[in-house]
Amino acid sequence: MTSNADDIEVPLLGGDVTEGVVRVGDTVRRPVSGASDAVRRVLGHLESVGFAGAPRFHGVDAKGRDILDFVDGEVAGRPWPEWVADPERIAGVAMLVRAYDDAVESLGVPDWATELRHPDPPGIPASIAPRPTLVGHLDVTPENVVFREGRAAALIDFDLIRPATRAEEVTNVLLWWGGWMPVDDRERATRDVDPVATGTLIVDAYGLDDAARAVLVELAINQADRSWFLMKSRAETLGGGWQRMWDDGIGDRIRRRAQWLRDNAERLERAVRG
Repeated sequence: MTSNADDIEVPLLGGDVTEGVVRVGDTVRRPVSGASDAVRRVLGHLESVGFAGAPRFHGVDAKGRDILDFVDGEVAGRPWPEWVADPERIAGVAMLVRAYDDAVESLGVPDWATELRHPDPPGIPASIAPRPTLVGHLDVTPENVVFREGRAAALIDFDLIRPATRAEEVTNVLLWWGGWMPVDDRERATRDVDPVATGTLIVDAYGLDDAARAVLVELAINQADRSWFLMKSRAETLGGGWQRMWDDGIGDRIRRRAQWLRDNAERLERAVRG
């Protein structure tokens, strides 16, 4: 695949953090970031094991941007479309994430992947997550899942990858697709999602093992508690989209989510333990 500087660049919108992403023909061009080298390695591994649910990396263009496949299909914009709440699509997302985790697990957790972790800022609660077993995607928002004919076909935007466990991957899916937050803080399309029934749907579709299910709710609470400190730190140190999200009140939403998880922990535990 070759770069053509004369091709028309079409801005791709929807991300909260990464700016300057454009489509050029059948490729996407992304500005190089601190995660770019790791993303290239992960995408290369996925290609080597035959995982079809991710873009391929094709080098760097004349402007110094990463060249990736443009993955054709249907992606949610904002406001989210009603189909984000469709149970069959939600189950498909969980199965796609499972397939990704199965494919990436053979890569292990290389030394370069550990450098992706954001340093813990002062005052943050310690993580209760078990030892990482893979390089997780951990940003499975509706904007980052490509659908074809109503089925989840590919994950995109790997900028937030880092060492993780399968339980951490599933808590991320529960956050964005399972309605695991106060109703008033959800996108309108997901306000009628039942977090109990959908929680069961997601963990079953993923096929999460009993040991991971046993820690899932406690892990979700811990992640929310830690997320407030991490988001604040990123806003202060990285600025840009992180600062905009903080200014828009994401810190307050995170705290409301943590309290909602605590208030609903018992019924969520029953849901995910089956």
